[in-house]
Amino acid sequence: MIRYLIKRVIIGGVSLFFLTLITFILVHAIPGNPFDTGNVSEQILSVLEEKYGMDQPLGIQYIKYMEALVKGDLGMSMKKPGVAVNDLIERGMKITGRIGGMAFLVSVILGSLIGIWQLVTKRSGVRMILRGIQSVGIGVPNFVYALLLMTFFGVYLRWFPVAGLTGAANYVLPVISLAILPVSTIARMVYGAARKEETQEYIVFLEAKGFGRMSILCRHMWRPILAQVLVCLGQVLVSLLTGCFVVESIFTIPGLGREFVNAISNRDYTVVMGLTVFMGTTVITTQIVLDVMQMCLDPRMRYGLDE
Repeated sequence: MIRYLIKRVIIGGVSLFFLTLITFILVHAIPGNPFDTGNVSEQILSVLEEKYGMDQPLGIQYIKYMEALVKGDLGMSMKKPGVAVNDLIERGMKITGRIGGMAFLVSVILGSLIGIWQLVTKRSGVRMILRGIQSVGIGVPNFVYALLLMTFFGVYLRWFPVAGLTGAANYVLPVISLAILPVSTIARMVYGAARKEETQEYIVFLEAKGFGRMSILCRHMWRPILAQVLVCLGQVLVSLLTGCFVVESIFTIPGLGREFVNAISNRDYTVVMGLTVFMGTTVITTQIVLDVMQMCLDPRMRYGLDE
């Protein structure tokens, strides 16, 4: 298990390296630069480029960026003078973390309940309806849900505010918009994992001894089901992070998602790089933790690794 963990950390580090390299190249391939606003003289433009090292070859710029990154320094924003990218991420993460955390909690609880309901119900019509709802939830982008919810519940019914974060009611529509896709994904994973586990010999043995379906599910099946569902939680995290990009912009929420969108449109290289590194590190670290939890929950994985 230790060897597997070391291997996963090395793979994660290599993935993060290539993520920073590709993002750095793509960001600098965008025509123009952050200071080219049309009303800046050539002399001032050259001074700004020299200040941020943009007058140097791209390879030298990347090496210097990586040297600072190793020290934990993500640089200064090019469009917000005096604002460090580290501070910007710290401020934005408090908001995005709350919204993403609530959406993640709703997704896990509601998705698990829907998946179990789909498993234990004896009505094929209910099972078919739940399967259809999951297909719609997975197939429609979250920004479409955000616009529909904003229009219906915010503009037409006026039940919830549609901009800013002035109170608890402001979280409702963004959280629902972000949670619909993960709820559908987790529900489908829970149902599929439970159906697969039902074919195991020990389940057949317990049923033969007279144990009820819910009793078997709650006492024996939950660990292997959870171990299989943990695989998709990394995808859920990615969907929540990427979903924040658009949803926060739609609802005018000052989180990491809106900062990322604004940084791309303003060609703020250091902010784009800093947010990419931060989110990439978050996703990779979370996936490694989920892999370790999966091995702890399902002994069959540990035996497979030992072999």
